[in-house]
Formats: sequence, structure tokens, C-alpha cells
Amino acid sequence: MAPPGSLNAGRATFVLTLEMDGESFAALEALRRRYYAPERNLVPAHVTLFHRLPAEHSREIKALLAKTISSQKPIDIAAGEPKAMERGVAIFLRSPQLNALRGELAREWSTWLHEQDQASFRPHVTIQTTDSEAEARSTIRAIRAARLPRIRGIGLHLWCYRDGPWEHEQLFRFR
Repeated sequence: MAPPGSLNAGRATFVLTLEMDGESFAALEALRRRYYAPERNLVPAHVTLFHRLPAEHSREIKALLAKTISSQKPIDIAAGEPKAMERGVAIFLRSPQLNALRGELAREWSTWLHEQDQASFRPHVTIQTTDSEAEARSTIRAIRAARLPRIRGIGLHLWCYRDGPWEHEQLFRFR
């Protein structure tokens, strides 16, 4: 996956991720630290809702997030099977509530969305990036044998991306 801001080198963009409960975050982060190449692992385990929101709309983005979370209860999410992706392994997630929340935000921001964020939403946590199919298959077998936690979404995390590691912008906690 190309970095969120690579097409707009030097311009800040926002990345919006799901804030997970501590237990599920710790379990997924441990898997990511075990299988993700350390030199490429620049951000913690995460579920990306939007890859590239325009920072010039910061005020509108933050206002909608504040309004949205004021009535949003925590979201239960089921971890699905780990699957090979284009160049790695991800655990795909299932949650009608998460899909509905993401859909609501996408409708509000439809005129701003980059094509990657206009595509269908497939929530997941990337656990490994690799060029080796054998390594990916081995990782998938190991994850299947592990006990994956039930994930609870407790908020939305807005990050700023400026062609480097993500910088914390704001956390919006569900009620």
C-alpha cells in the first residue's frame, strides 16, 4: 500500500483510524510486532477508515467527528480469518455498525474523498508485509492457531500524515 500522502508529497493529509480497546489493541500489536518487518513498521496496529482526508478541511472534519461520536456507542467487531493481501497478511474484520459509521462519514465527505477512500470498505488490520508467498502462508497458519480477541471500537483517531510517521492530531472517544 502506498503511503497515504505519497501523491501529495509535502502536503499534509489526515488518516482516520478506529481506536480499539486496550486488550484487542495489545493482541493485534503483538502480532504486528512479531510478523511485520521492523524497518517498515512505523505506525501501531490500526484499522484505517480513511486513508487521505484533506487537511485543508480540518475544521469541517473535526466538527463532523465531534458530532458523530456524541451519540456513538462502542462498536463490537468480530475478527475474521487472516488472509493474504497483495503483499502481506491481514486480519479482516466484520461489523455492520463499523460499516454503517464509515458509510455515514463517507457520504458527508464524498466530494473530498480520494479514489482509495471511495472504493469499497474492507476493514482489516495488516499484520505483515512480505514479498514471500511462503512466509505469508506460514503467518496465516500461525494466526489461525492463535486465539484472536473480540475487538471493541471505542473511538476514532485522527492522524496527520506529512510523508513520514503519522502524527497524533486528535482522539474522538465514543460515549
